[in-house]
Amino acid sequence: MSAADSQATPEALILAKGLRKEYGDFTAVDGIDFRVNRSESFGFLGPNGAGKSTTMRIIAATLTRTSGEITILGKDPEISGPEIRAHLGVVPQQDNLDNALTVEDNLYVYGRYFGLSKKFIRNKIEELLAFAQLEEKRSVKVEALSGGMKRRLTIARALVSEPEILMLDEPTTGLDPQARHILWDRLFRLKEQGVTLLITTHYMDEAEQLCDRLMVMDKGKIMAEDSPAGLIKKYSTKEVLEVRFGADRNAQYADQLRGMCERIEVLPDRVLMYSHDCEALLHEVVSKGMHPTTSLVRRSSLEDVFLRLTGRSLVE
Repeated sequence: MSAADSQATPEALILAKGLRKEYGDFTAVDGIDFRVNRSESFGFLGPNGAGKSTTMRIIAATLTRTSGEITILGKDPEISGPEIRAHLGVVPQQDNLDNALTVEDNLYVYGRYFGLSKKFIRNKIEELLAFAQLEEKRSVKVEALSGGMKRRLTIARALVSEPEILMLDEPTTGLDPQARHILWDRLFRLKEQGVTLLITTHYMDEAEQLCDRLMVMDKGKIMAEDSPAGLIKKYSTKEVLEVRFGADRNAQYADQLRGMCERIEVLPDRVLMYSHDCEALLHEVVSKGMHPTTSLVRRSSLEDVFLRLTGRSLVE
């Protein structure tokens, strides 16, 4: 390989081939192949039970695989687990901070768990408090913080050891929109600094905003992998018409609607119609005597992609 080719090929921090995890007769991860490159934001998208968390635990070197191959930072997690974990920052779905300690003490104690020197931790705390916008809360006990502040502190704590890979499991679950956007900004900054992000999420907008590439999973398998824009372009039309006729009539009109567009999805509360000209489609629906109680024309989203691939919505 030439020097130019070497520079053009991204470095793979995580490389999996035929990765499989079984629990008795249940297959949680079903022979998947994927790679995560240095300094990219890589997302695992799918409903509960898709295999996202199991895959993340294998990467975190806290769960052994049944078969297949995986390397993290060039090492096998079953052989070099402690070495790998020293380079990982993990942000669990539920905050597990010590509520009885202050913000500053949570960071200090966690740093000592990694065997870091007191001087290093003290300097690092100042940097992390600024990053998390918690300078004025440094002496406040965690129990008094808002949900968004706790989430930012949990991420800051995961960065104490300056990890190469930051793993985030449903990072903004339960946060209000403002807190979510603040957290997104913090994650963008980390990516700009060269930290590789691994993210699991149920939120389509979050996946679109944060991830360079997405791996859509369902029932332990990879359904598709591409950039968010690439997935939408490949698996869905440009526009979607959402119409509501009432619970009884949604299904009643399904056959008529199906013949008017490329495809439809009949959900409990609405019908989704896929077309390249949804305004014209809405006029056609009304002209045929079907009058929706509400209608909305919107751009196609990752939820539409997931419906196309699996036949169900992302959040059930």
